[in-house]
Amino acid sequence: MNSDHKKYNDLGLGVKASAGRYRILNKDGSFNVQMTNLPFKERVNFFHYLVSVSWPRFFGLLLLSYFVINILFALFYFLVGVEYLTGIEGSHEFEHFLGAFFFSAQTLTTLGYGRVAPIGLITNSIAATESMIGLLLFALATGMLYGRFSKPTAKIKYSSNAVIAPYQNINGFMFRLLNPHKNQLLEVEANISLSWLKDNSEMRDFFQLDLERNSVIFLTSAWTVVHPITQESPMYGVTDDILRKKDAEFIITIKAFDESSAQLVYSRTSYKANEVRWGEKFAYIIDHSAVGLSIDASRLGESYQADLNL
Repeated sequence: MNSDHKKYNDLGLGVKASAGRYRILNKDGSFNVQMTNLPFKERVNFFHYLVSVSWPRFFGLLLLSYFVINILFALFYFLVGVEYLTGIEGSHEFEHFLGAFFFSAQTLTTLGYGRVAPIGLITNSIAATESMIGLLLFALATGMLYGRFSKPTAKIKYSSNAVIAPYQNINGFMFRLLNPHKNQLLEVEANISLSWLKDNSEMRDFFQLDLERNSVIFLTSAWTVVHPITQESPMYGVTDDILRKKDAEFIITIKAFDESSAQLVYSRTSYKANEVRWGEKFAYIIDHSAVGLSIDASRLGESYQADLNL
């Protein structure tokens, strides 16, 4: 294994912090880094959470907030007395509470059907406060919704595994990617960093891997990113057993210009040593026809046996 190769200390994780056997970067691009002993006000970031959480959880939080606020104000109206709300019907306490709840919903949304109205200073003050809170909260929810739609993201689809395949008269580390959406990604750049344990140590080394081609102008088809394993490569002379023993991880970063949003977008993923197939080559997944090219995205990670160059 060649030791005369260019390396750098870390990826912003710190040399000592990078010790041990674990996955630095998850398949979805998130980092395995947790902050502890931080005050709540310094740790919490509601805006980031609301624009990055999944859509079902986002709408679930909106509905939960809506019901909690209405239940809270319905309780206020109920405690003051439903006799201070005109038009409340029902002979049971629960029916009175439901009437207060639906009046709260009308007030919060500034809808107001007119059948139920507040009477007295206290009830009117509660209704006025709720209508103001409703205006602020719906403006905030609208801003969050717009922020989620307007946030540029690169939904890159990666091959499930990387391969060590024959490349020209040597071998190469390869993975494949494509853009599954209709938006056009331009000036797409790829970066591969290799992290593994140092010899006889739990500390980790990080290497920047040279690529056959680190950028393409368009990403309209599948792109196979290749790191040629030359004598200058840190992977020269490395075997599958060595990669596993050193707990190797290939950290992938993609940067592109999204034509739809006119902004730069990023995507990340990683491959651990057990996700690298040795002596395999990616299958050809592009079909040619009179109307153009057809790419079978379901076969993105498909590979077949291929003899490596010695």
